[in-house]
Amino acid sequence: MDILSILAESMRSALGPVAAIYALAAIGLNLHFGYTGLLNFGQVGFMLVGAYGVGISVAVFDLPLAVGFGVGLLCALVLALLLGIPTLRLREDYLAITTIAAAEVIRLVYRSGFAEPLTGGVYGLQNLAGDFRALNPIPPGTYGVGMLSYNASHLWVMVTTWGLVLLMAGLTWMLTHSPWGRVIKGIREDEDAARSLGKNVFAYKMQALVLGGLIGALAGCMMAVYQAAIQADQFKPQVTFFLWVILLLGGAGRVFGPVLGSMIFWFLMSFTDGVLRGLGNLGLLPFLDGPDYGAIQLAFAGLMLVLLIVFRPQGIIGDRKEMLINVK
Repeated sequence: MDILSILAESMRSALGPVAAIYALAAIGLNLHFGYTGLLNFGQVGFMLVGAYGVGISVAVFDLPLAVGFGVGLLCALVLALLLGIPTLRLREDYLAITTIAAAEVIRLVYRSGFAEPLTGGVYGLQNLAGDFRALNPIPPGTYGVGMLSYNASHLWVMVTTWGLVLLMAGLTWMLTHSPWGRVIKGIREDEDAARSLGKNVFAYKMQALVLGGLIGALAGCMMAVYQAAIQADQFKPQVTFFLWVILLLGGAGRVFGPVLGSMIFWFLMSFTDGVLRGLGNLGLLPFLDGPDYGAIQLAFAGLMLVLLIVFRPQGIIGDRKEMLINVK
């Protein structure tokens, strides 16, 4: 087992576009939970409508990629309003139930037979990245050092996705250090106190839900561009589960918590997969087959979440107070 190759591949995963896409979606979730206290268990639903906004626009109607991004963000706006209007005046658990159910219903609708003319059904949509690749300003060639080398196309995706991550992190910092940000953090700590000061709690919570949902949809748009294809079963509830692990790992209520959490999460996931396959190739895991490695990875992510909640709920760079309710 070549441990150096495993470490190098793990580092590639930590710096790759997938880590950036999940960091982007987790930044949106951070606005929901970390700063406003909204229990959104369906962030993957916003990613799905964003990805299919691009997919349907480009593959079905042959529209420009920019229009696809606009359609994806518009769909996320509509979804946030549909979820928020009936639930945000109720207790937090109603939003949690509604979001996880809505995300799964949307996935099943998009993969259904009657939606196949638009969504491709279970087969999904392909050939979505032509316009994006045409915008690539990086000359052909290989860039990087050793195993951390990338071709021009892959580097262009990385630059774009991580650029969006930094842009959304900067936007989050500006919002949370503004009067608006102080209000949503006050709502997180004590909703009744914010209401007694004359703040329209419902409006602020709706704004946070919409903003976080739009960032999640942007992550879905970039996923469609990166893969050049999408399929509804990519957006199962486990994606939201991964996003929660990422958020809690890095630190909820911290601007760069989701970014750090995503990099560490995908490093550990890749490292675990590499070690398991290496041990399997050496014959040390005769009771496991290839498909079992994925199940062990999911168990590892679940164990990581449990350990975080028990021993360090604030995450790596978080503040424990951010995870408490009604801090005095």
